[in-house]
Amino acid sequence: MQQWKKLSQQQIKERIFSALNENVDYYNQNIIGLPASHLDDKVFYQNAPFLEDAPFLSTLIHNPNHIGCHTLGSSESFFKGTQAIEKEAIALCAKEILKGGQEDFDGYVASGGTEANMQAVWIYRNYFMKEHHASLDEIALISSADAHYSSAKASNVFQIGFYKVPVDQKTREINHNGVEKTIIHAQSERKKYFIVMANMMTTMFGSVDNVDCYTEVLSAMNAPFKLHVDGAYGGFFYPFAKAENNLNFSNRHVNSITLDAHKMLQAPYGTGIFLIRKNWMAYANTQEASYVEGEDYTLIGSRSGANAIAIWMILMTYGPNGWYEKTMVLNHRATWLCNQLKERGIAFYRYPDANIVTIEAEYLKPEVCKKYGLVPDNHKNAKWFKIVIMDHVTIEKLERFLEEV
Repeated sequence: MQQWKKLSQQQIKERIFSALNENVDYYNQNIIGLPASHLDDKVFYQNAPFLEDAPFLSTLIHNPNHIGCHTLGSSESFFKGTQAIEKEAIALCAKEILKGGQEDFDGYVASGGTEANMQAVWIYRNYFMKEHHASLDEIALISSADAHYSSAKASNVFQIGFYKVPVDQKTREINHNGVEKTIIHAQSERKKYFIVMANMMTTMFGSVDNVDCYTEVLSAMNAPFKLHVDGAYGGFFYPFAKAENNLNFSNRHVNSITLDAHKMLQAPYGTGIFLIRKNWMAYANTQEASYVEGEDYTLIGSRSGANAIAIWMILMTYGPNGWYEKTMVLNHRATWLCNQLKERGIAFYRYPDANIVTIEAEYLKPEVCKKYGLVPDNHKNAKWFKIVIMDHVTIEKLERFLEEV
């Protein structure tokens, strides 16, 4: 059954206020055991008339704590109303956007893509240690040279080896040969078990990994692996720009996926999503969190329920057709920009149907990059500068930029 349907503003408002009414009421209930409350009303005014028509701001003031993973069953019952909305958002993303079908998934609204990527590495590291009796120095994390720095951070935090697969400097692609050489190198250093972090649009180039390069090579080498997809940038764009792809749950090798709602979805910062197939969250259970109803399976612990409300509100405001149309508009602007750059003989990179256009640094003056807020690949020795086509990046703004280039 399709869960994602566009709702009216009135329907959205009614659903969220109904959920808030199911949560704990610190004013009118005799709640004295929680280390929590609504936002401080001496600082945050709670009786403003406009709040009656502002479900997200009202959620912020009610301050629900969504600690734990609500797709697993038992959770803190004080916040069951808004937890139910988070569960809906998780199911919608996993089943409909990322083609999970009728399968059930676990997941939660994280603080961002970095945490969600680290959650995946944490789970798979623990899985290999528990089920394969692997030692830390036998586990390796693999990603492309263009991967987000969260892969390096995860390697450091969880104390496992980290190996980068080279990319072609023009196409930004990985290939079978590069993956094979990387695995052989890792094996020469006693690595036996592999956690793969594949890219669904890299942060700098918008490039997408051919995930078959990883799965085919590792399978042929009989190397145990688990595959995670980093869709922190592309998760709310790529599935609409390129509907037919295998970086989703229709691919049996894909076990977990990261999304970031505070990028393309334009939710408040601190809003990521971690999704994983059933029966895997158990490898991250912190049983010592015995005072938490349902225990805790997440890196972050306590987290704002308002972030989950923001995701649900955005998805329900647009609906699937509205979000597809928004993606197409941004893609159209990116295509227009690329055509203009071609006419001017300016070298650039754009992955097909991506809304990131990365220009070679030699074609740009430093003062222009600074004026227009272009982001370099390296602040110390920039070779590329990127333009990200977001809602506010209109063709009129791009025209002004081109005039100065």
